[in-house]
Amino acid sequence: MTTKLTPEQIQLLKDDLCVELAGYLVDDFHYTPQEAIDVLYTSETFDRLQDNDTGLYYQSAGYVYSFLQNELTKARVA
Repeated sequence: MTTKLTPEQIQLLKDDLCVELAGYLVDDFHYTPQEAIDVLYTSETFDRLQDNDTGLYYQSAGYVYSFLQNELTKARVA
């Protein structure tokens, strides 16, 4: 039997992921918490996370963070 998540449950998963992702940014990039949130919310990774069709909300924080980390390190090189 497959259980379908409600929109509220999906939003909770997204919110929890965002908290973890912001924490990773603070630890790895030494951002302040506010900077980490700003960076996260303006990222392409965040946009993808908000799109339910990608299914990223159902992945681990480490997996989603790998996309964000790649996005940020590529942007810094340019």
